[in-house]
Amino acid sequence: MVAVVTGGAGHLGTNLVATLREAGRPVRVVDLREPHTALRAGATWVRADVRDASAMRDAFAGATVVFHLAGLISVVGGMGGRVESVNVAGARTVAEASLDAGVPRLVHCSSVHAFDLTALRGRTFDESGPRCSGARPAAYDRSKAAGEAEVLRVVDRGLDAVVVNPTGVLGPRDESPSRMGAVMLALWRRRMPSLVAGGFDWVDVRDVVAAMLAAAERGRTGESYLLGGHRASVVELAELARAHAPRGVVRRTAPLWAARLTGPTATLVARVTDSPLMPTREALHALWTFPRVDSGKAARELGHRPRPLEQTIADLYRHFAETGRLGAPAQSRP
Repeated sequence: MVAVVTGGAGHLGTNLVATLREAGRPVRVVDLREPHTALRAGATWVRADVRDASAMRDAFAGATVVFHLAGLISVVGGMGGRVESVNVAGARTVAEASLDAGVPRLVHCSSVHAFDLTALRGRTFDESGPRCSGARPAAYDRSKAAGEAEVLRVVDRGLDAVVVNPTGVLGPRDESPSRMGAVMLALWRRRMPSLVAGGFDWVDVRDVVAAMLAAAERGRTGESYLLGGHRASVVELAELARAHAPRGVVRRTAPLWAARLTGPTATLVARVTDSPLMPTREALHALWTFPRVDSGKAARELGHRPRPLEQTIADLYRHFAETGRLGAPAQSRP
């Protein structure tokens, strides 16, 4: 009954491992970073790179399910080929190692970004929507679509695998914090000079975990499942944050056209600082697409029922308070 979780030190991985351990499942985490929360919960850790085929076969030995979460998120381009290497070659290596090790089921965590969000803008789409292809989409988006395709090629060779495509993940047990967790902290601390127009679809990390566990049990081999939540603009996220910030949050909002003027500079700064607060060209483009996701298939087959976004934000700030991340918010004029 051993469950292996690649990327178990990340936000989604931390929540998945904790849920598995709470259910009494033995868990083996595969990650280059030390998964502190997972280890405290009683998981074991294998320090390995998902692109290392031999290490993956060894790590997957005796596993009844592998959850492949490890990936490299980028809003600053291909990062010298690293994005493609981790998200495409890594996915292929994990899938082939799962087949070689005789793993009964692989759950591959892709992303809504695997879909061509530019072509789909303004339309509600489901799993039949077009995936990214060609050189036009962002490097991260292309890599997630290509990673899915690599997994499905191994399915054609006999691997039992399913794919899940979460939207923007938010929620508690966000320890690093994640990029969106850092944005929510910055809103609370009034450290964002202005908001930007646009938005995305946001889903609670715990609802993604529940859907992944359901996919492991009853997802159909070779199928993908969109795990959406609720559409909300950046301004609406700020309004939800306002209820938990003692001095409110910034109200100023820059239109996307104005924010795009700073995109090239913001991208350069983000490449150097890795700041999640920079309005890079790719981040602004994602907000411009403001996707409309149909998660009906996941609802029918996996029981996916996203909780209210208000609850997600409240629980996220409660987590930040309990872990000592909330200090006095910075002074700023409204």
